[in-house]
Amino acid sequence: METQYALCRKVLKRLDEAGVLSGLIIIGSWCRYFYQGYFTGVGYGPSIRTRDIDFLITPKIGSKRAVDVAALMEDFGFLVDFHRQGYMRLVHPELIIEFLVPERGRGSEGPVRVPQLGVQAQALRFLNLLTEQTISVTVDHITVRLPHPAAFALHKLLIAQRRTGKQAKERAEAYEVLQALAAKGESSVVRSLYRSLPARWQKRIRESLRSSPELQQIVLPNIHEKS
Repeated sequence: METQYALCRKVLKRLDEAGVLSGLIIIGSWCRYFYQGYFTGVGYGPSIRTRDIDFLITPKIGSKRAVDVAALMEDFGFLVDFHRQGYMRLVHPELIIEFLVPERGRGSEGPVRVPQLGVQAQALRFLNLLTEQTISVTVDHITVRLPHPAAFALHKLLIAQRRTGKQAKERAEAYEVLQALAAKGESSVVRSLYRSLPARWQKRIRESLRSSPELQQIVLPNIHEKS
């Protein structure tokens, strides 16, 4: 795993040197690794077991100098690969880099071209939740943006029903982060963010919590009374 962490840090440094890292938000399971800098002193120590590191492209990337991300990563051993749905991935034995954008309107039928990075990004639902509240952490003198942990956890619960075969994993990661938020005294942040979500999103989250009463009791103990 140390090789994987070291490669991840090299990727971040290369993106930072190219001037595009500040226009990206790290999302997905790798957030749990970087949250260690946010949850100091509360016994938080996740173990990362995924090759996939996902970057959410923000509108800020439009103001950046165009770069060829695939070329930037080539000497690290990453190869360009195209998913059958058309979006691009950079594949290495230790990591797979993917770029994502929020899906708009009724959804797109294919990948979204992002010329500033030279990539074909995947568009997915519900990603706006991860952009509305973000935090920054510094790793090896590199500042990275992450969704606030409350947004990360609620997003995991929101998408769990759509992740065939991965529902248990999504809920477990949400549970881990919600426990840390409770230990840090930030359960109110979770409740506030939950109440700000559209009603249909709240319903999906309640459905995810229905099978995990212990998870609900940590930070959203009264949601059934309010629904």
